[in-house]
Amino acid sequence: MHTDQLTRPPVMRAQMVIRRPVEEVFRAFADPAITTKFWFTRSSGPLQAGARVTWEWEMYGVSTEVSVREAEENRRILVEWDPDAPTQVEWRFIPGDNGHTLVKITESGYGGTADEAVARAIDSMGGFTMVLAAAKALLEHGIVLTVVADAHPQGYSE
Repeated sequence: MHTDQLTRPPVMRAQMVIRRPVEEVFRAFADPAITTKFWFTRSSGPLQAGARVTWEWEMYGVSTEVSVREAEENRRILVEWDPDAPTQVEWRFIPGDNGHTLVKITESGYGGTADEAVARAIDSMGGFTMVLAAAKALLEHGIVLTVVADAHPQGYSE
């Protein structure tokens, strides 16, 4: 069996154009009154620089602590989350000439073995891609997708 070594730590990247103004898109990710319509189900507060909040996914019975390291209104949010296996997540909000917004998300700092870090990055990419699609559906079309809740449904067995 061949055992490859990573030459650099994995970094998750996901992005999506959301056809809404940057102020509206930024607010959707910073304000839990909006974010709870497409991602987590409960939050103890908004994402502001220096804030420590708790996000909950009630349908799964899980939560995580989130520390907001930096927040630049309508530009960028940087958090560290999951104290048991901390990573850093950055959202960048890039306005386009057409009034639309490109949202770029990166996550880095995965711990564990190389295999574990790569597996976490791949899993994270899938999750953040669903979050971006759900945010797009809500902000562009007013549709509440349940992709996050439906990603790990109960009552199905193979």
